[in-house]
Amino acid sequence: MSYVLGIDGGGSKTVCVLIDDSCQVLGRGETGPSNYQSIGIEGTLQSIKSAIHNAVEAAIITNTVNIDAICLGLAGVGRAADIELVKGLVKELQNNKLPINWALQPANIIICNDALIALVGGIGQPVGIVVAAGTGSIVFGRNHQGHTKRVGGWGYILGDEGSAYKIVIAGMNAALKSYDGREISTSLLEDFKQHLDLDSIEDLIEVVYRREWGVKQIAALAPIVDFAAASGDIVANLIIDDAVKELVKATSTVIDAIFTADSVLKVVTTGSVWRGRCKIHERFAASLVKKFPNVNVIFPRYEPAYGAGLLALQTTQN
Repeated sequence: MSYVLGIDGGGSKTVCVLIDDSCQVLGRGETGPSNYQSIGIEGTLQSIKSAIHNAVEAAIITNTVNIDAICLGLAGVGRAADIELVKGLVKELQNNKLPINWALQPANIIICNDALIALVGGIGQPVGIVVAAGTGSIVFGRNHQGHTKRVGGWGYILGDEGSAYKIVIAGMNAALKSYDGREISTSLLEDFKQHLDLDSIEDLIEVVYRREWGVKQIAALAPIVDFAAASGDIVANLIIDDAVKELVKATSTVIDAIFTADSVLKVVTTGSVWRGRCKIHERFAASLVKKFPNVNVIFPRYEPAYGAGLLALQTTQN
């Protein structure tokens, strides 16, 4: 029997699934990060190799595992130079001693960004839109003709509107403006103080600047704003409303670019932002459906690695 591999490689973890020709997951492996722009190509190779090994081991298959296709959906891969670099990585994988028999042809190797596999995994097919809002944000769509459109994904300095990071920055900014007396009072002032164990909100300077907090550490505070909004804080709710507006605008741009206004399509939402208590998912869905009545906003059916596996499997059936 032949099998395919689906790989989801990101900045925090790498997931590999081993799938048979009936779309069944036989094994799943998970290891550390595989964003080569952060950890280098050698570190990426080792993470992917370990994830594959763990997936095959978990499958408990007695016969030789023949891999006919592979799809790697990796964070940060979009340019032609990135794809060529990852092609070299796939060659290295085939030279490593893994418990599998490689039977790959060029047409059965897919290298793409992680937005595409999130779309396919989330919907179960390669047509629709994914709205990813976690630490960062990006909206990606693909239509029946194979045309794609990406909006956002420019990083925390140049973009990422609607992301957890931008929500927290807006929340901190509002708390400090409230402290200054420049804006109306908000519970966010006390919420940040209590959560971070600060004597004064002025100590936020030491936390953010002197401790050199990174994007992920700041984004992890998004539940503070979410909880304040869910509790009825006016300022926090305005911040959430702004995030919704940005995400709706980005999604609308994708629809206008590659679909028609009356298209029947699914929009899958992925990322930590959508799991909040303040009903941001419901707000987003209501606003988007108001503009595009035939859109169905859903949560993911499957994980991105499975989406990569489905894309790999497609190449064996053409």
